[in-house]
Order: sequence, then C-alpha cells, then structure tokens
Amino acid sequence: MAQASYRSITAMIEIRNLTKRFGAATAVDDLSFKVAPGEVLGFLGPNGAGKSTTMKMVTGFLPPTSGQVLVNGHDVAVDPLATKSLIGYLPEGAPLYPDMTPRSLLAFVADARGIASGQRKSLIAEAVRRVELEPVLDQRIDTLSKGFKRRVGLAAAILHDPPVLILDEPTDGLDPNQKDHVRGLIREMAKGKVIILSTHILEEVEAVCTRAIIIARGRILFDGLPTELRKRSRYHGAVELAVRGNVVGANERLAGLAGVAKVEVLASESGVTRIMVLPKEGAQIFQVVRDAAQAADWVVTDFHVERGRMDDVFREITLGDSSAKQASMQGVA
Repeated sequence: MAQASYRSITAMIEIRNLTKRFGAATAVDDLSFKVAPGEVLGFLGPNGAGKSTTMKMVTGFLPPTSGQVLVNGHDVAVDPLATKSLIGYLPEGAPLYPDMTPRSLLAFVADARGIASGQRKSLIAEAVRRVELEPVLDQRIDTLSKGFKRRVGLAAAILHDPPVLILDEPTDGLDPNQKDHVRGLIREMAKGKVIILSTHILEEVEAVCTRAIIIARGRILFDGLPTELRKRSRYHGAVELAVRGNVVGANERLAGLAGVAKVEVLASESGVTRIMVLPKEGAQIFQVVRDAAQAADWVVTDFHVERGRMDDVFREITLGDSSAKQASMQGVA
C-alpha cells in the first residue's frame, strides 16, 4: 500500500507530486515523500520502474513535467546551484572522462565545485582513502576495471562532503569484498546525512538501509522499514526441518498443530526429507513444531525458523500490482 507521507519528519529532501512524462509514456507518476537526516533510503523497483528518472529529477539533471523537489528548503528548479551544492550524485554507470586519471578527475571535480585551493588536497586525500583508490590513483580511467571505475565515481560524489548523497546502484560491478567495504562506508557516512540508494540487490537494503520505498510504473507501492518487508513474506516465522528415516503421517501431524497454515514437503533425498511448516498470520509455531517432532521421535538433522524472503515479497508487491491493474483494464476487477 502506498504511503505518501512516511511520518512527521524534519525533511532534508521533500518530493511533492513529482511527475515525469516522455511523450505518451509516464515514467514517474505523482510521487510524494520526505527524507530526513540520518535516513538511508533504499529506492527499489523493477527495471523501468522510474528509479533513475526520479533521482535525475532530485539532482536537477532532469526537469519534472510537474511537481516539486525541495532540498533543504531550496527548490531544485528555482535555485539549482544552491541545491546541487548540497548533493553528491553517483549516476547509473558513473560516466567518467576515460583519458583522465582518478587524481586528475578528482582535481577537476574539486575545481568545478569551487572548493578552495587550501582544502582540495585534504578533501581529495580523504575521498581516495575512503574508497581505497590509492593503487590506481595515477592510472588512466579507461584502463581501470568496472569496480574501480565505480569507486572513482563514488569518490567524486563524496568529495565535498555533501549532506545529501544520491547513489544509483553504488555497488554495481564490485566484488563481494568491495561491496562490503562500500556498504560499511555508507553506514559510516549516514550520520546526519540523507542517503538515497537505488539498488536491485535486496540484501543491500537490509545491510545499509533504515527505510525502503518500492516503486513500479512510477508509483509508490511500499514505504516502510526493511524488516516490514520480511514480515510480509508468507515464510516469515515458518519452520523448516530435515527428518531422517520414516516420515509417514508427518504432513497430517504437522498440519493439525495450532497456528499452522500449511505443510510443504520440499525434497526427499538419501533418506532425509525436508519439510516446510508455514504459520498462520501472526502465529509463533517454533515450539509446537519442535514438541511434535520430539513426541514422534523423529531424527531431526536440521531445524530452523525462516526470517522471510524479501524477493518473494518484492515480486508480490510489484507483480501483484501489475496483475490487478491488468485485470482492472480488462474489466475483471
């Protein structure tokens, strides 16, 4: 369910009825939300949902068809220089000058940003340290790996220590160690800043975000805590167990327990049967399933409680809305 206003907050970013059309196509459809200092907002959606278009409008790169973007009270359309001075932006693909080195590119960005000459050396050194660019600092950008190019773009975005960071797929192209480092950096920078993070990696939302918005076809479908996404999964609180040997009657025994909605046999291999026991909404079934297994004298080789599956919830939210819309257009719903 869309939530136009997340809660009463002192907003660093305020988006009001933002809409962007390209001819007859509507990429962003009447978005409204606020983001406060200290929030790391995960901006999620399938390909073509309007994520990058929204970010381009927030940064002033793309004018809206209608609506308004305020950054610390400044209207992006009315006072673009004031707003852009507050923002660090890592666009999708991180376009860079290929014939420059990271060192020369960061010096160029510092000059374009109007950073005083006395501060440039220390700010560049800090950005380089934060994203670990030292090994390639004087290497041509066109010779760098995709991961290092991404880190050069991130260094340019954080160079002037902005209070607002807009990061479009910041870990794209990074190896697992690099991803972990960048996620740690985002958590470190989050204090007192606003960070909007576009990603298609659901684990990244849990790793760094304090809040998540899911959009599809340019509209907000969910706005809340990442933990709330897991709780919406049918697997939240489900119990999975692996039983060795005879499990005749196990389905009936487990299905009859208080709070159990459904029992699924997942696999049976080498004499071990994996069973998923799904709870009714709000039910806690760990204890009753464990007691039933002990009473039946089953040989249980694995027993754990599912936290919920964010990918299932993501599909339900985005595809479910699409199905409902299609059915409505066909006069079915």
